[in-house]
Amino acid sequence: MTGLAADPVCKEHLTGPQHPEQPARFDSAVSVLRDLALVPIPARVADYDEIALCHTRQYIHLVEREIFEGFHELSTGDTVISPKSLDAALRAAGGALNAIDAIFDKRVSNAFCIGRPPGHHANATRGMGFCIFDTIAIAARYAQRKYGVGRVMIADWDVHHGNGTQDIFYTDGTVFVFNTHQSPWYPGTGARSERGEGAGVGMTLNCPFPAGSGRKEILGAFQEQLLPAAAEVKPELVLVSAGFDSRMGDPLGGFTLTDADFADLTGVVRQIADQYAGGRLLSVLEGGYSLKGLASAVRSHVEALL
Repeated sequence: MTGLAADPVCKEHLTGPQHPEQPARFDSAVSVLRDLALVPIPARVADYDEIALCHTRQYIHLVEREIFEGFHELSTGDTVISPKSLDAALRAAGGALNAIDAIFDKRVSNAFCIGRPPGHHANATRGMGFCIFDTIAIAARYAQRKYGVGRVMIADWDVHHGNGTQDIFYTDGTVFVFNTHQSPWYPGTGARSERGEGAGVGMTLNCPFPAGSGRKEILGAFQEQLLPAAAEVKPELVLVSAGFDSRMGDPLGGFTLTDADFADLTGVVRQIADQYAGGRLLSVLEGGYSLKGLASAVRSHVEALL
């Protein structure tokens, strides 16, 4: 059984009519899943203690203050905010945490979370790149704290490098972070030489590729680099930062992945989850800014989870 977390309050994070990370993304993703037999994941608000698993209290209060004071953009970076942005971000995280509960309670085998704003660019002290809180990172820490999970694997196929997630776990020896991304491209991080520090050495694996890359490069990296890494890490939980701006035709990316490619990428992470993690897999929506392309890629991804 596959769960779906999709809290409509996430649409109330308003970014303006010309902004690519718009509320219509939520509707586009949800609309193509209505006929599938998915288990609804209840909505909830993540509390500040849960957000503080990955973000400093000072940053959390900065977000709260700037939203309540009516800022148009976070002072930490390029993230538009509006009066309901804090509630949306807390609900995006809360849905993912409820999905973790459903997976470990065995109500579902895996789950997909449609939340916004996205999260993988936000680090412990800074929101940027449309992101406020790093939902996927918070989900990893929550699973470790509540369910005693040892090693977690995070795979990120967004066209942009997930610098926030990498930063949060860069010196951590328990969370393996794998990225395929366009380079050079925003945010300018994710070199192959970035492999982690201290206890985290070897727990970061970056696969940067030039614009125009597609199935051969990205799926090849998942098959030839992530699968062997998984054999070493043996994760007890697999998480996916599912950014569909790596799909062909996306206005914010230059990759050429197709819907069939996303199904095959999903097959690789499912293989890892089945082999090492008892099937436990959580996928969280990140980027994807062509509404039509996002919808068809999401459909392909979720069908491959079923």
